[in-house]
Amino acid sequence: MEKYKNKYRVQTTRLPYWNYGWNAVYFVTICTADRVCHFGSFKNEILILTELGQHAEYCWRDIPNHFPFVVLREFVVMPNHVHGILVIDKSTVETQNLASLHDTLNLAFLHDALNLASVDDKQNLVALQGRQNGFGPQSRNLASIIRGYKIGVSKYAKNQAIEFAWQPRFHDHIIRNEASYLHIADYIQTNPQRWLEDTYYV
Repeated sequence: MEKYKNKYRVQTTRLPYWNYGWNAVYFVTICTADRVCHFGSFKNEILILTELGQHAEYCWRDIPNHFPFVVLREFVVMPNHVHGILVIDKSTVETQNLASLHDTLNLAFLHDALNLASVDDKQNLVALQGRQNGFGPQSRNLASIIRGYKIGVSKYAKNQAIEFAWQPRFHDHIIRNEASYLHIADYIQTNPQRWLEDTYYV
């Protein structure tokens, strides 16, 4: 860990040489503070979402309404965390029918999405090797998307007088090939069946 103003801070888990505003497929996990089960519980192996859990699901589905360049894929709201795959594809805003992308699992599309980074982006990535991230503040990147999502859930909790807090950070993974995508998609879809063995189980 590094020190900031003479206090230790946790270093970012983001890749220092990757622009998180670039077109790519991302797997994200967002946890509640202290892994408290605000979103639901299992009864007879069925996940029953709380009022806040239902809103967490609604806010996730609502992301493309705030960020039109985002295509949502598999996701699940668990008792104390959310898993989801989202695609940043800024070309879709001008050239594709977003409704069809949201409603249909199209492996041909996903194959293309896994290779969305342009030649220029890849050349920029190579040029940035060995340097600190110099992209600066951004409003159209992964962090801003997740920040907006978290704010939406937190605002609802506050308005409904529900005691709630997020873990400050989130986990992300850049999905680089179709095999990895299919593996992660299956992990998300079967997560409720594996709750007792889940990393975040409490």
